[in-house]
Amino acid sequence: MNLIRNLPGPFLVFLGAVSLSFGGLIVKSFEGSTLWQILFWRSVFFIVVVSIFLLITYKKKVISAFYNSGLPGLIGGIILSIGFVSYVYAMYETTVANTNFIIQTQTLFLAIFGYIFLKEKVSKLTMFCILIAISGIFLMLGNTVSPGQMTGNLVAFLMPISFAVLILIVRKFPEVDMIPLQLVAGLFAMVVGFLMSPTIFVSLKDIFFGFLAGFFQLGFGFIFITIGARSTPSAFVGIIMLTEAVLGPLWAWLFANEYIPLSVLIGGLVVISAVVMQFLEKFIYKKKTL
Repeated sequence: MNLIRNLPGPFLVFLGAVSLSFGGLIVKSFEGSTLWQILFWRSVFFIVVVSIFLLITYKKKVISAFYNSGLPGLIGGIILSIGFVSYVYAMYETTVANTNFIIQTQTLFLAIFGYIFLKEKVSKLTMFCILIAISGIFLMLGNTVSPGQMTGNLVAFLMPISFAVLILIVRKFPEVDMIPLQLVAGLFAMVVGFLMSPTIFVSLKDIFFGFLAGFFQLGFGFIFITIGARSTPSAFVGIIMLTEAVLGPLWAWLFANEYIPLSVLIGGLVVISAVVMQFLEKFIYKKKTL
C-alpha cells in the first residue's frame, strides 16, 4: 500500500475519477434491481474493499486508525454517506442528465470552499480552466437539463457539496488518514439501502454488478481520491474530477452501444483540454522550482 501512497496526488485523483466514471455503465447493466437494492449491494462490497485496505495497511491497529481519525474522520464519513444516498435518491427523483450536470458543479464548490476555508489561492489559469470545463459540460448536455423534478434536483446538489466538504476535510487534516471514514460512509449507506429496499434478494448477475460497482468502481475510486487529495489543491482536484463526466459517456458508447452526439464529443474535448492545461501548469511550475 506504500506504493499507492507514494504516487503523485494529482495522478491518484485522476485514477479515482477514471474508476468512478464506470458508474453509469455498471448501473445500466443491472437487470432488475431497484436503485435502493443497487445502493445496498454496492455499499456491501464497498465495505469489503475498504476493510481489506485497512487490514492490509494497519493489520492489528485498525481500531487505532479509527480512533486517530477522530472527529474529522467521523464527520467526513457522515458527509460522504450523505453523498452516496443522495446520488441514489436524485437518480430516482430526477433525470440522469440533471444529476450528472449537478455533480459537475463540484468543481466550483471545491474552488470556493478551498479559497474560503483553506486560504488556497486560485490562480487565474485555474479559474479560466474551471470556466472552460463548465462550458464543456454545458455543451455536452445541450438541452437535456430540464427544470422539473425540483426535489430531486435540490437533493442532487448534496452530492457536489458533500464531495467538496470531504475534500476540504482531507486537505485541512492531511496528517490524518481519512480512509476509515469511508467505512463509516459505506455502513450508513448500506443501512439506508436495506431499510428502503422491499427485499435485498436480487439475481446473481445483479450481485456481480454490485460487486463491480462497490469493490472496484466506488471502492478504488474513493480510496485513490482520498489519498491523492492530501497533496492536491482543492480547485485542481475539481478540475481533474471533471474527467469522470467525459469518460462516462465514452464507456457507455464503447461497451453499451450508446449513441454519443457530436456536442458531447466536442464538449468532452473541451473538458479534457482544461484538465491538460492544469497538468501542464503544475508540471511547468514544478520544473521552475527545481
